[in-house]
Parts: sequence; C-alpha cells; structure tokens
Amino acid sequence: MTAETNKNLPKRADIDVKHVIIVLSGKGGVGKSTVAVNLAYALSMKGKQVGLLDLDIHGPNVPKMLGLENHQLLSENNKIIPVKVTENLQVISMAFLLPHRNSPVIWRGPMKSNAIRQFLEDTTWEPLDYLIVDLPPGTGDEALTIAQTAPNIAGTVIVTTPQSVSTLDSSKAITFSRDLEMDVLGVIENMSGYICPSCKTEVDIFGKGGGEKIAVEMGVPYLGNIPVDLSIRQSGDEGWAFVGKNSDSPALHAINGIIDRLISKIE
Repeated sequence: MTAETNKNLPKRADIDVKHVIIVLSGKGGVGKSTVAVNLAYALSMKGKQVGLLDLDIHGPNVPKMLGLENHQLLSENNKIIPVKVTENLQVISMAFLLPHRNSPVIWRGPMKSNAIRQFLEDTTWEPLDYLIVDLPPGTGDEALTIAQTAPNIAGTVIVTTPQSVSTLDSSKAITFSRDLEMDVLGVIENMSGYICPSCKTEVDIFGKGGGEKIAVEMGVPYLGNIPVDLSIRQSGDEGWAFVGKNSDSPALHAINGIIDRLISKIE
C-alpha cells in the first residue's frame, strides 16, 4: 500500500491483545467456525487468555457451538461485557444481540463495519494473548473491515475441504490476505478422510490432499488436516468444544498438532 492509501485507512482499534488470528475460508460449509471454536478453546486450555470474536454477522453460530444460546450481552459504562466461557475464554457474537434465534440481520456494509469496530473497541476485553476472529465465507465487508481495524494481526488461517471447488476459493482467500498485507499462517484441510471406529479403515469421503496442494501452489504453509469425526459434529450440535471433552482420537491429535504449529509460528 502507498503512503497516501494508508492515510485514508481507519485507525487500528485500541485493545490489549498480543496476537490476532483471522480465520478465513473462501467457501461456506468447510467447518471454519468449528475450527475457530476449537482453536480458541484449545489455546485457552494451554493457559492463554483468549477472546473469540464471531463476525459472521448474518449467520453467527459460535454461541450455539459453545452452549451459549441463552446468553445476552450486558453493558457497563457504555462498554460491552463479553460472555465468559471459562476463566481463559471470552466470546462476543452478533447472536447475543438478536431478539430471537431465528431473527435475521438485514444490514448493508456500513452498518456491519460499524458493528465490527464496536465489537473490537467498545468491549471490555480482558488483556488477551490471542483474539480469534471467525469470519463469514469469502472476502467481503467483514473480512476487509477486520483486516483494516484489528491491531497486532499475526495472520490468517485458511480453512478448506479437500475438493477442488473449495480449494479454488481458498486461493482467493490467500490472495486477499496478501493484498491486505497479512501473513498467511497456513492452510487447514478439514473433513479430510473418515476413519472407521470399528475397523480403522480410512475412507476419503470428500477426497484428500487438496488443502496441501493449494498451500504448495500458493507458497504458504500447510498446518495439517482434520479427519471427519462424529464427535465433532455432535459437539457443535450439543454446544460443547470438541477439544475440551475428547481425550483420544485422530481428530484431536490432528487439532493439537495444528495448534502447536501455529504457536511455534507466532511465538
């Protein structure tokens, strides 16, 4: 960006956070919110102070996935108070402001941008080691606003499934990150094969290897793949974090490996 362009950009939000990780996907339905929730929860289990910011304005699912559907945002001294999941994890979501779970958000871009800045700056976040930002699919208003206003952006994590249709759109998310001068921390291939719990045979339901292939083609790191696991689906439906209740599974080992690789890149 030129110096003239930088003059016209909004100021970065003034919040106490060491590292902001933006979770992106080029296409919907790839499990981006599932990855964001479990990434945030796993980091909090490692003793990190973590904020999870659900910026899927039109389809906020994080409260449902963490069993927080009946919570509402409170305010004090004109500041929003995040919802606490654990001592180390706090959450903000548009869903907390809706009068009913079926209520739509019918907003144009400027209203969404203003809400995002409020969620960032007008919130009493405790000092954070990490702020995980869950975005809607694509590279629209929400992605652009957070890229231009969040402080201390460590980089983006691109979530894809193995199919070529998904990886094609992932390449656009990678290009978007570069255009906005954000580091791409890596690509995660979600729903990467299914391991039968009885016979341990792996079946590539959606294919395999597309995430790693696009990472190589685009010259960005590959963080790893997460296999299909029925408990991941169950956790999202029932409102608990998969990494918080599972002690041993291929998917859990995969997520923990991805977390370790992310931390080593950032810290």
